[in-house]
Amino acid sequence: MAQPWTVLDRVETDEGLLELRRRGDGDVLLTVGGRILMSSRWHHSEVALAERGCEGLSDQRLPSVLIGGLGLGYTLRAALDLLPSRARVVVAELNPAVARWCRGHLADLNRHALSDRRVELRVEDVARTVGRAAHGAAHGDDAGRFDAVLFDLYQGPPQGRLPRDDPFYGDAMVRRVYTALRPGGRFAVWSEQPSLQFEKRLRAAGYTVVLSQPKRGGRHAVYVATAHPRVGSASVRRPPRRAGGSH
Repeated sequence: MAQPWTVLDRVETDEGLLELRRRGDGDVLLTVGGRILMSSRWHHSEVALAERGCEGLSDQRLPSVLIGGLGLGYTLRAALDLLPSRARVVVAELNPAVARWCRGHLADLNRHALSDRRVELRVEDVARTVGRAAHGAAHGDDAGRFDAVLFDLYQGPPQGRLPRDDPFYGDAMVRRVYTALRPGGRFAVWSEQPSLQFEKRLRAAGYTVVLSQPKRGGRHAVYVATAHPRVGSASVRRPPRRAGGSH
C-alpha cells in the first residue's frame, strides 16, 4: 500500500498554493494549485538541461552560467558537477520559499547545491537578471555576460500559441538572452513538450538549435540554442530517433 504524502511546507502564489510534499524517505513533489510541477522520481530532463547547456564548459577556466528557476535543485546540482572550481553560477529564483526549501528540506536531495561557493543566489525574476546582463553588454560591459543561460522554469514554452510578447519565450527575451551571451554561448530551455513556434523564434533570432527529448524524460524536451552569427537562416537539428523509444 502506497504511503500518504506529507506536506512539509506551503506558500500562496499567483498561480495557486505552492506545496512541498514528501512520501517516505525519498519521494518529493513540488505542486502548485494541486498540479505536479517537479518530482524527485522524474528529473532526468532537468539533468539533461544542465549537461547539454553546459557542454564544453568544464574545459574553460572561468565560465559563467545563469540558471533561471531553482525547483528541487537538480539542474543546479548537475551543472555544478560539470563546471570547474572557478566557475560562476548565478541562480535567479523568484520565490524565496523555494530557495529556503533547497537549503533545508531538499538540501540532501541536491547535495547542498546552494552552499557551493561558486553559486550566487538572486531572489528575483530571471527576466530581470537577463535584462541587466544584456543592458551591460549593449553598453560595452562584457563582465556580466554568460557562457550559458539555462531556463528551468516550470512553465516552458507552450506547444500551441506562443505570444510574441511572452515574458520568457517571446521575441524580446530571445534577443536579450542572445545579447547577454558571450560569442558561442548557449541558451538552453526545458519544456514540457516540443514547441514549434519557439523553435521558429530561436531561428529567427539567429541561433542554431538542437532539440532533444532525453531518455526517460517522458515527453519533456530540451532546447539548446547557440548564439553565433551564421550566413543565412539558422536551423533546427533533431537527433535521430532510436528504435523502440520516443527519444
